[in-house]
Amino acid sequence: MNWLHLVSYFFGGMFLANAVPHFVSGMMGKPFQTPFAKPPGKGLSSSTVNVLWGLANFVFAYLLLLRVGHFDPRSIACIAPFAIGALLISLLSARHFGQFHGGNTPERP
Repeated sequence: MNWLHLVSYFFGGMFLANAVPHFVSGMMGKPFQTPFAKPPGKGLSSSTVNVLWGLANFVFAYLLLLRVGHFDPRSIACIAPFAIGALLISLLSARHFGQFHGGNTPERP
């Protein structure tokens, strides 16, 4: 397998995982951080901007996963870079957005 395909699947996983919170927040009518907010990544963007940003992320994921190489969801060689990319952006997002939404505070009994 071409190593560029593996890189494409890694970033495809990142874009797909990143699409979910933006698209869902937008559909719920809630503002959420986007790169277009002031300041970028910290300020809130409207629900409409989040739906559009989520859709753009879905399109990028589609292009990277299904238009580059031959992505086979039954192949560990394809799923591994996809899953690592999705996990990495999910953990980074949890840490970053947790600062604004109370997700980084430890739970107390």
